[in-house]
Amino acid sequence: MYVEWPPEPALAGRIACLWRRVSEDAGHQLVVPDGCVDLIWGPSGPFVAGPDTGPAPTRLAPGDTFTGIRFKPGAAGEVFGVPLSELRDQRVPLTALDAFPPLDDAPDPLPAMQAALHDRLRRTPPPDPAAPAVAAALLRGRRVQEVARELGLSERQLHRRCVAGFGYGPKTLQRVVRFQRALRLARSGVRPAEVAAVAGYADQAHLARDVKRLSGVTLSRLLG
Repeated sequence: MYVEWPPEPALAGRIACLWRRVSEDAGHQLVVPDGCVDLIWGPSGPFVAGPDTGPAPTRLAPGDTFTGIRFKPGAAGEVFGVPLSELRDQRVPLTALDAFPPLDDAPDPLPAMQAALHDRLRRTPPPDPAAPAVAAALLRGRRVQEVARELGLSERQLHRRCVAGFGYGPKTLQRVVRFQRALRLARSGVRPAEVAAVAGYADQAHLARDVKRLSGVTLSRLLG
């Protein structure tokens, strides 16, 4: 069972959603890149799921419960006290990050997670204000050089700000946002050839390669 709900208004500018997953069977949950960073409390305690650049299968046992707070792409900023690039493709126990105080275990850990997050947000500067514009422009199919020029940045400056804001460079961000757009189209029933054209791939083979690179499986397997 998976449910998600919107954050409280005070967090809505930076948090995409709150969510909870309760596993009903043993198996694996495939997590794929989405540009987000999550603060999660799982069976082994709280941890940070950094920005992914590839598939991250998670082993589940019956009854396992995961409670999460998902940051919007580019919105995590310095809240975890380390560069996001150091969290890339990592699952890091919260106890390893000095920026966060220890969280007390509770039947519902979400209140403690939100309280700690409120405290950190008060103590850290806001994220790069250009981050949403960068992600939106790349989602529209703009080339990296065009995005840099439109923002009045050099390509090197854009790369540096993307690594700081997203944990990886603009070309990886472009692949991730395009992949997520393709998934939304495919899940709505759009045929693969049209998905490739609308999402900005060169052709259906390009779509297939990128999906396999980012998720480790084919599009039909991912949808299933």
